[in-house]
Amino acid sequence: ELVAVGWLVGAGVALLWSLLGRHIVLLLHRQGTDNPQRHGSGERLPSVKGSTVHVEIEGPAGAPVLVFTHGWGFDASAWYSIRRRLRADFRLVLWDLPGLGESTPFSDGVFDIERFAENLHRLIERVDGPVVLVGHSIGGMTMLTFCRRYPDLVGNKVKGLILVDTTFTTPLRTTVGAGILPWLQKPVAKALLHLNRLLWPVVWWMNWQSYLNGSSHLVTRLMSFSRDVTRGELEFAARFTATEHPAVVAKGILATLDWDESATLQQISVPTTVLVGKEDRITVPAASHHMARTAHAGNLQEITLAGHSGIVEEGDAYAAAIATGAKRANAATSPDLSVAEDAVHGGQVERTVPAYR
Repeated sequence: ELVAVGWLVGAGVALLWSLLGRHIVLLLHRQGTDNPQRHGSGERLPSVKGSTVHVEIEGPAGAPVLVFTHGWGFDASAWYSIRRRLRADFRLVLWDLPGLGESTPFSDGVFDIERFAENLHRLIERVDGPVVLVGHSIGGMTMLTFCRRYPDLVGNKVKGLILVDTTFTTPLRTTVGAGILPWLQKPVAKALLHLNRLLWPVVWWMNWQSYLNGSSHLVTRLMSFSRDVTRGELEFAARFTATEHPAVVAKGILATLDWDESATLQQISVPTTVLVGKEDRITVPAASHHMARTAHAGNLQEITLAGHSGIVEEGDAYAAAIATGAKRANAATSPDLSVAEDAVHGGQVERTVPAYR
């Protein structure tokens, strides 16, 4: 009987943990003062291949325009802290990538960064006056593809780029552990992502289980944040793993595995600010160092106590750096702008990391 009672108690504890474990994990992190919130109000605009994109616009009319493209697996609400700090001085245009947030997927189910860049192009065409582009992770990758596809707009409509925790080539080359069995990484990654795409109902159920028991919080904390992340910030980011469609997420990641815009960096003709969290493990700081050295008028800033999702956990630092980069781009009057501008707000510039080949 004691054994039976022990089994029942153990089963009860396991059941409770599977449903409530995330609360215990969250209690291990400090309480924040301004927790990120999901979407604000916006409008849907028709876009390419049958998709519609959700767009939010705020800030004073006539102010310098910033166009924000978020990272994969997030939506425009990832910019929550940053937009609250910048909307008094800038006109902000934020959108959800197709298939994420409030935007609908492409009608044929095909996802690639070329199409994201075309979406960005259509959005920019609707904006009056010059713009500065800001992109996090796959958002920065989308910007580089945009620059290759629409070079006539770079320097005219587009006055500058702000690349945030992103890369210039497949993330398989610029993530932690990229040098381990590189010949095996791509086949294994593709196989697993195709399984996620095909078995998405099972994956979605597993994602919800991971969210409820807190394991997704632990993985998100390890891969995307630094030790300074707050309870609300971690909960905000982890919830995306449960709510976004697994097949869409898998297709978007698959689109990055054969992507490369290394050559595009050398063709960029506008001031480029590169921001990276010093603890970024998904797109390591060395990739950002390379981009800052290679792009025209490149300026690098590392943000301390920030991981790949630093825009969520260190909004003040990223907002200050984005504002400085935007003002620098809008103030540029000649292609001879110095690349030696000092970093601001506690960041640091280093130019000693070997370039990628």
